[in-house]
Amino acid sequence: MTGERVERRLAAVLAADVAGYSRLMGLDEEGTLARLKIAKKTVVDPALASHRGRIVKTTGDGMLVEFASAVDAARSSLEVQRSMAEQNAAVPQDQRIEFRIGIHVGDIIFDDNDIFGDGVNIAARLEGISEPGGVCMSDDAYRQVRGKVEIACDDLGPQNLKNIAEPMQVWRVRLDGQIASKVQPGSLVGQAPALALPDKPSIAVLPFQNMSGDPEQEYFADGTVEEITTALSRFKSLFVIARNSSFTYKGRAVDIKQVGRELGVRYLVEGSVRKAAGRVRITGQLIEAATGAHLWADKFDGDMADMFELQDSVTRNVVGAIAPRLLRAEIELTQRKKPDSWTSYDHFMRGMALFIQNSAESNKEAISEFRKVLALDPGFGPAYARIAICIYQLRNMFLVPVTEQERIEALQMAARASELEPDDAYVLAITSFVFGTLNDEFERGAACAERAVAINPNLAAAWNARGWMSLHLGEPEIALDAFGRSLRLNPLDPAMVPRTLSGLAAACLVTGKYDDGVRWSEQALAQQPRNLLALIIFVGNARRAGREDDAKNGAARIRKLFPTLRGSDVRLMLRARKPEHRSLIEELIDDVGLKG
Repeated sequence: MTGERVERRLAAVLAADVAGYSRLMGLDEEGTLARLKIAKKTVVDPALASHRGRIVKTTGDGMLVEFASAVDAARSSLEVQRSMAEQNAAVPQDQRIEFRIGIHVGDIIFDDNDIFGDGVNIAARLEGISEPGGVCMSDDAYRQVRGKVEIACDDLGPQNLKNIAEPMQVWRVRLDGQIASKVQPGSLVGQAPALALPDKPSIAVLPFQNMSGDPEQEYFADGTVEEITTALSRFKSLFVIARNSSFTYKGRAVDIKQVGRELGVRYLVEGSVRKAAGRVRITGQLIEAATGAHLWADKFDGDMADMFELQDSVTRNVVGAIAPRLLRAEIELTQRKKPDSWTSYDHFMRGMALFIQNSAESNKEAISEFRKVLALDPGFGPAYARIAICIYQLRNMFLVPVTEQERIEALQMAARASELEPDDAYVLAITSFVFGTLNDEFERGAACAERAVAINPNLAAAWNARGWMSLHLGEPEIALDAFGRSLRLNPLDPAMVPRTLSGLAAACLVTGKYDDGVRWSEQALAQQPRNLLALIIFVGNARRAGREDDAKNGAARIRKLFPTLRGSDVRLMLRARKPEHRSLIEELIDDVGLKG
């Protein structure tokens, strides 16, 4: 016994490391080290400093940080993970720096500027079970942040952690698809309140499990779910949640009742797909969300050539179980045009899998797949539409320079898609954006959007298009209604929801509801901190709401994040028919302090 007094204290401990670090180093040692250095300098270190975190020690890919409070630790971790998600959006999956973070509050031993004890060990074990880009916290930490930090958490239950004697209650911070408006003051952490059920049968199709034994076939299982969701959405007697909201649950163990509450639906479809040796099997089951009761289950086998009939069989059985009195005429109206070649459709599903990754690079790769579709099946309209929207997104969302020839090609592709698929609501929603934004054909774009929502009132993308076209035409009240409908049909989509929230903020800016506009912008930025559209509209609303400091800070952030941004880029993003609204766009450019 030395008799020395051991210094103990209560602290919040954050442990972090880089997921798959050894693999990244094996692929590209110098590149990985350079990207990690940039991430630490631009994201991690500022986030820790702004929330008073003390870096105790670092390893090659990890670090241990001490905070005075769990609230600071949680806020710091959220800032890191959200900023990293934005940075990674344009980075190939196999090159991404993704942190795993664990947080615990407990007793620690302080010695020679280092910390030890169970408090440290538990944080490290929580980091080990966290998903890449995710945050796990102990029940002790959760109780400290509950009601103080605007996050929602999933209860993972008691977990056996390595070298920790007793199972520990663990909470996973819900980052993907989180909607700030669903987290109410006074109950900021925990389950979001249930959405009201629509006045007609409501349903969501959850991601199907890929049973093929080949991860490369994941796109095939996802494409099958998209087809079934699209087919169901064509029934006007149903209320169908958009595919991208359902896919926020991909790869997660879900509580059926909780999913029903979060999506606001009465029924859920689960299933699996197995593809092998030219054969395919689809299994499906229909579940009542409130009770967990299974209402229907079946499996469908066939050759690849029978794939579309198998998907339609799932759709018919689901509809028959939840809405048996649907008119036969409506069932016939939902039949879709099939492509001429299965190979061409395989390329289409690969293209869709790339498209939804929502980055400039994945959009370019998707265009290549859609061109392969047209080489095999030049009469397949959706492929023309997808090439057109990819070019639109490259210019208007990812600020990639697009040549005049490419712009004209997008318009031609949209026109051809409209000719081939005049009754396809998704094609119409896409052509609405392309005509209205790439060529200032606002009335034509609005007409496409109106027809899209008339054909398929369940299509969130159609309501989103109607909202933006209404804004372009100077009809903000119609836009507010359309964006609200889009948000209800697609409440969790990490790509579309921030754009929809930005649309609501823009409509508020036009109507002079500046405080509401600030709130919608802040909700968009809570999900995508680098969303340029949301940042610009936030600055405009904040300045006009008298929040000058917030406006100045927002403008400075835009110039820092987008140092090459010019006023001409903003004019491409925001279009308007009315002179007074074009003047407002010029004011926004001045508000941000942009030239050109």
